[in-house]
Amino acid sequence: MEFDPLLLSRIQFAFVVSFHIIFPAFTIGLAAFIAVLEGLWFRTGNPVYLQLSKMWIKVFAVSFGMGVVSGIVMSFQFGTNWSELSYASANFLGPVLSYEVVTAFFLEATFLGVLLFGRDKVPQGMHLFAAIMVAVGTFISSFWILSANSWMQTPAGIEIINGRVEVVSWLEAIFNPSFPYRFAHMVLAAFLTTGFFVIAVSAWYLLINKSREYAKVMFSMTLWLVTIMAPLQLFVGDLHGLDTLEHQPAKVAAMEGNWETQSRVPLLLFAIPDQEAEMNHFEVGIPGLASLILKHDLDGVVPGLKEWAPEDRPHVATVFWSFRVMVGIGMLMILVAALSLLLRYRGTLFVNRGFLRLCTCMMPLPFIAVLAGWITTEMGRQPWVLYEIMRTEDAVTPSLTGGVALTSLIVFVVVYALIFIAGGYYISRILKAGPEQETTPEDDAVTRHMRRPARPMSAADG
Repeated sequence: MEFDPLLLSRIQFAFVVSFHIIFPAFTIGLAAFIAVLEGLWFRTGNPVYLQLSKMWIKVFAVSFGMGVVSGIVMSFQFGTNWSELSYASANFLGPVLSYEVVTAFFLEATFLGVLLFGRDKVPQGMHLFAAIMVAVGTFISSFWILSANSWMQTPAGIEIINGRVEVVSWLEAIFNPSFPYRFAHMVLAAFLTTGFFVIAVSAWYLLINKSREYAKVMFSMTLWLVTIMAPLQLFVGDLHGLDTLEHQPAKVAAMEGNWETQSRVPLLLFAIPDQEAEMNHFEVGIPGLASLILKHDLDGVVPGLKEWAPEDRPHVATVFWSFRVMVGIGMLMILVAALSLLLRYRGTLFVNRGFLRLCTCMMPLPFIAVLAGWITTEMGRQPWVLYEIMRTEDAVTPSLTGGVALTSLIVFVVVYALIFIAGGYYISRILKAGPEQETTPEDDAVTRHMRRPARPMSAADG
């Protein structure tokens, strides 16, 4: 039996990227949360922040390690499975990916050691500085990775000479047309992912009556965060969509399931796109709303998929539904944020068990939204690996056989499954133990602090 190396390489890269992206999406926000906790501990001396930071540093360490392992494998695939892409784009992707290692990974690795093992060995201010540097490192890393990926979506600042990319403007290439929107969109997604993960853990503690004072602090802080970030993400997402319409209109047409170039395009809530028949079945939509969103005009004309040859169109059903999964979860996030404001006003934020159960169930949804967003982005770019420059089928390694590609895919699936199970099990043990898990002299200070008479609640307490 002959196996298609192109198809298997695409499946392998999709699997590795999907596995990898959930860890940066979590650790970017978590590093910032830890830095905030360390700053509050440094400023107030409240040991509650210290114990929370200790717990989440352990979770961060495991997640960071899993992200590094999966990221290294992803980079190697450019040479093993996509050598034609590597050869053609090396003059840009090579330096940019190396900048990520030199500026971000070294920074994270250096200060992560201080963060993990230096609490009792360096001054408290230095430990806070290490936490901030780790957080800054995650942002720098995401900057370079998003720049590289955005450039593949909207290439700029280059010339093609003898089939190879030559950079003529590094500024234009790095800050390509889609980069600012995609970087902001991804960073906000990371904060929302971390926020809802912490919210879910806090809600679970409150439901089982465990570590209530710690849980209240986490719950209140992160609900304030998502109350700001979720609506902001909606605004940034709109700007990102307008930019995508300008530079990748076929992707937007697939996202909207729009086949004909027309005005007053409906916003489809449900449809079953039919790629062969070039139409949708069972459409349910709101007339004119897609035109209003994309053109800010009910009569705005939106290009349809028939403007492109069939071989130049992305897989419509995949892009259409992944986009709706992402947006649907985003709207649910806004709903949770709005409910939290109502419950704060009523004074029942920490005791409304229905809301606490809803927050607990939210834990996996931001990760699903991140994956759906990346599926929308990457599948919407197809059939191009470098948009309108190199097709995906031309980027695969010529000598790669289907058998080799299948073997490596199976190995990755097995190894990654073991890594995920082991890492997930260890993280679950950390969270089940809670912030009171250690017994040190500092914990005695926490106990004394918790036994003090109640004081007026601060903004951080909710």
